Amino acid sequence: MTTPPQSAAPASGGGCPAHAATAPVPLSGPEFHTAPQALYRTMRHEYGPVVPVELPGGFPAWLIVGYRELHQVTSDGELFPRDVGLWNQWEHIPEDWPLLPMVGRPMPSIYFTAGAEHRRHAEMVVPALESADPFEIRGHCEQLADRLVDGICSRGTADLVAEFAEPLPVLVLARLVGFPDAEGADIARVLKDLADGGPGAQEAYGRFAEHMQRLVAAKRDAPGDDVTSRMLADPEPFTDQEYALDLMAITAAGHLTTADWISNSLRLMLTEDQFADSLSGGRRSVGDAMNEVLWEESPTQILAGRWAVRDTRLGGRTIRAGDMLLLGLGAANTDPLVRQDLGSDGGARHSSNSAHLAFSHGEYRCPFPAQEIAETIARTAIEVILDRLPDLELAVPAEDLVRRPSAFLRGMNALPVRFAPVRSRSTGDLL
Repeated sequence: MTTPPQSAAPASGGGCPAHAATAPVPLSGPEFHTAPQALYRTMRHEYGPVVPVELPGGFPAWLIVGYRELHQVTSDGELFPRDVGLWNQWEHIPEDWPLLPMVGRPMPSIYFTAGAEHRRHAEMVVPALESADPFEIRGHCEQLADRLVDGICSRGTADLVAEFAEPLPVLVLARLVGFPDAEGADIARVLKDLADGGPGAQEAYGRFAEHMQRLVAAKRDAPGDDVTSRMLADPEPFTDQEYALDLMAITAAGHLTTADWISNSLRLMLTEDQFADSLSGGRRSVGDAMNEVLWEESPTQILAGRWAVRDTRLGGRTIRAGDMLLLGLGAANTDPLVRQDLGSDGGARHSSNSAHLAFSHGEYRCPFPAQEIAETIARTAIEVILDRLPDLELAVPAEDLVRRPSAFLRGMNALPVRFAPVRSRSTGDLL
């Protein structure tokens, strides 16, 4: 176990500067999924905008909970690149560390490269995503969402996480990158094991890589109208490993976060009076609820990460060269300094404001075409299920809903609902 980094000076922006806390906060425990915003408020009060934390295994990092500080870090790709090779803890990291698939190792991928090499990958990946027809994407979403609803609509009860929100994004993304529908279900299981960061994460990563390697080989032999084929057609030379790694990044980044965006938005509509008209076909409220989720319950709460190129100061803390900085996207979005500026009033606060950091910021943010694809999937999913099951309601008290036990992702373990059974559109009869 290594010694966590300590501040060389008291933190600013929270608590009493003369008595700012320096003991690291374990990045685990039920508070991260039961009451994260209360925990972030406590952190901000006791530590300021930059918090020393301890990752599982005792490894040190800094969690940025201040909006301005996070904006500063993500805007300065030279001082704080997304270059995992800079990490000053590598000599202590075991091969089976459960967070390794999430943090990553130096590898030739759009997600794990920095500077010119990152831009080289982005210039190949982003146009391939941008060329996807938005009407075709929505058509895929509608067809696949209808298929999933057909599987539950005659029962009158369902778990909207396991049976709808989680499978839909990966099924759509699988089609977009060029997989046949039959492989989508296994990829969804692989990605869930990866995101949970448990004992099966390493094995899941290997299976994920195998899927993508097979896809690259298949599209070399038989190109189609899909993201993989467009990437392979790029004139810049890339290896098959690079193509596979970039496809893994695209799919992993878009799957569970979009699933959580869907389920968190549906939970909000089913539990908050201000969104009740969404259940009666109010399309504007669907967008309002989705945007509110990005502010209040961002699917990605903590993102790993950035690494300091040299010793520097941030939020009153001394950051050493090679220190890991974790982006507290969920915490920064509720920073009172920013919320005050936005005029937060406790109601539908952000229906038209998109200054949130849910997609990160700066050079390494989620590419804009990927954001559009995620929004199309999430909005279409919600509209389809509200259209098909208009009397949807929670099957348990709202306080009994359980969040996924993760400090990094904000999603539901389950979203049990009930509704009047209806006929399946695929058969015309009750199943």
